[in-house]
Amino acid sequence: MRQSIIIKKIEIMEEPKEIQRLRGMVDGKPLPETLKDQIYVLLDRVSRASTYGNYSSEYEGAAKYIEWIVSIPWETYSNDNLDLQNAKVILDQEHYGMNSVKERVLEYLAVVNLLHQKQVSAKTPILCFVGLQGIGKTTMARSIAKALGRSFERISLGGMPSALELLGRSKANPDAEPGLIIRSLVKAKSINPVILLDEIDKTGNDLGSRASVMASLLEILDPEQNATFRDNYIDFPVDLSQVFFVLTANNLGTISTALLDRLEIIKLTGYSDEEKETIARDYILPKVYANTGIDESKLIFTPDVWPLLIRPLGYEAGIRELERVLMGIGRKAAKKILENPDNITTISIENYKDYINEI
Repeated sequence: MRQSIIIKKIEIMEEPKEIQRLRGMVDGKPLPETLKDQIYVLLDRVSRASTYGNYSSEYEGAAKYIEWIVSIPWETYSNDNLDLQNAKVILDQEHYGMNSVKERVLEYLAVVNLLHQKQVSAKTPILCFVGLQGIGKTTMARSIAKALGRSFERISLGGMPSALELLGRSKANPDAEPGLIIRSLVKAKSINPVILLDEIDKTGNDLGSRASVMASLLEILDPEQNATFRDNYIDFPVDLSQVFFVLTANNLGTISTALLDRLEIIKLTGYSDEEKETIARDYILPKVYANTGIDESKLIFTPDVWPLLIRPLGYEAGIRELERVLMGIGRKAAKKILENPDNITTISIENYKDYINEI
């Protein structure tokens, strides 16, 4: 078949430059051979159409499809950093507590390390972080990617109306494009990124759409199926078996039983006031300094004010509101510094309400 295709290419002597450009894009990419052959057949058909009156629409569809095909990182892998000490340092730097989650990640790295020494491929786990909003599920997934040295992509499943958002639409439709899984691989520029599937428990607007999305996720996540994942637009098997999928949910009640069987559930509990005080002082405040450009000597918090700052609106299990409060204080301090460069802002129990009102 390949020989006949080559002969056809030679026979097309006066091929439009646009078609030649597309052939060059395909020739220079490490695509699966079967897929290359299919594209050459497609280009031959478009080239023949150039002698008739249907060339423009044929070319636009073929060009769009080929541009997506060559942008998929078919054989591009990022090399995992399997240094356990490095991973521990990164996880500890970015997250206080969460010891069960950190331990699970380190265990996975240890297994991969040992199997790598024996030149055996390790199965990638599918982690599902379950807990209330704002306790660090998303940021933990990002930290896992950083520890491994992999690209990170996030897909929001909240309110997703149809499985076609994940699986793509057939290229027979004029406005069709690949689904979010393929797009994530393209953005990551590697075939083994960390992909976060966020808010899996909130997908679908009704029972029917939720069931459809859950069935599609099973195809995407199941190690027995995802090595030959087929996007409706690409219409060719893509290997997802090396992707590190992380899911998040507030609860498990709306997730299908079949999908739950494939997941490793890790429950994240809320932070105590003592933990939040440590997080505020040692993790969030340095980010405030970095993100606002304020010198540490220009914004000072007295030790006794922290218990009052961590509950500005009552109890919260997570730290999202705490982050907003501290960033709001940082912005107010930044304004004062611009008005008077010698200004030093001290947040104390006497004046803290002046800085958190209307934040």
